[in-house]
Amino acid sequence: MNEGNGVRSLLLFCTMNPESQIQPIKERIEALISDEPDLFMVEIRIKPTNNIKIFIDGDNGVSIDTLVQLNRQLYRQIEEEGMFPGGDFSLEISSPGLDEPLRLHRQYLKNLGRPVEVLQKDGMKTEGRLVSVNKNEILIEEQRGKGKKVELVQLTIPFENIKATKIQIKF
Repeated sequence: MNEGNGVRSLLLFCTMNPESQIQPIKERIEALISDEPDLFMVEIRIKPTNNIKIFIDGDNGVSIDTLVQLNRQLYRQIEEEGMFPGGDFSLEISSPGLDEPLRLHRQYLKNLGRPVEVLQKDGMKTEGRLVSVNKNEILIEEQRGKGKKVELVQLTIPFENIKATKIQIKF
């Protein structure tokens, strides 16, 4: 065996299953944010290179200081528990950027009143203001026409028809 010379065991690399690693990491991050009820976990991704990316959001946003603190605490736990042989992992904790689609009902509620682009499963795109959200659907107010012929049209889109919803930046 080539211990200590920096050569990675292919056996370890092939047997690591990101799906089985997500659950223990999810449990640890949920425990870390349990004291802050306005924070919630959006998603965990683990690449084959053991790059762990965790998205945390908050009903009122989440500060960089909080994300840094969570990163340090979780990194220490993962390292101390030896979740990745040889400490071979990297960890990124961030809030979902504007390029990330909304994934949770709670994110839709947080973004009420903001401009969004909704891509439906049939390929239809709708841009407008997110007016309301309930457990089954969203209501978008779309502006149609120009000048004096502008009209506001409200569209109801069931969650089951939504492929992706992204926040739009308007200047």
